Amino acid sequence: MAHSDEIRRAVRASYVFDQLSLEMAATRHDVPFATARNWRRADKEMGDDWDKAKSAQMIAGGGIEDVVRQTLAVVVQQVQATVTTIQDAPDMSPETKVDMLASLADAYNKLIAASRRLMPETDRLAVATDVVKMLLDFTRAKHPKHAAAVLEVLEPFSEEVVKVYR
Repeated sequence: MAHSDEIRRAVRASYVFDQLSLEMAATRHDVPFATARNWRRADKEMGDDWDKAKSAQMIAGGGIEDVVRQTLAVVVQQVQATVTTIQDAPDMSPETKVDMLASLADAYNKLIAASRRLMPETDRLAVATDVVKMLLDFTRAKHPKHAAAVLEVLEPFSEEVVKVYR
């Protein structure tokens, strides 16, 4: 089944801007994974490297920022696992669950606040990147016929944003 260029761009946008895995981006737009993989490969051969574009969208930095970023990633995974464990604990009282979740939320919020102090440039980049993504999402929802044009402008613009806030 042939897919439109709009679907191809939507898969690319989900992969690059939404930071989805290629499998998830393909699934989101009802495209076989093999097709999305072929598009990514073909575009790379034509000079549009989806992976480089995705990396440009990711929060950039170095030194202490890398350590903090890795720590945040691990903590987020652990928070998700802990919340699931608490929710699935049939022998735990509701009061205990609430206390544990409140403690977890407090620790998470403190870590996020500390990371903002340690990584102010990254925090600014995250906000700027989020605004770019919000504009694309808004355009898709409110003005879908303009989404392709906005995406065409936002992709190179987002690379400029990364350069400014890096």
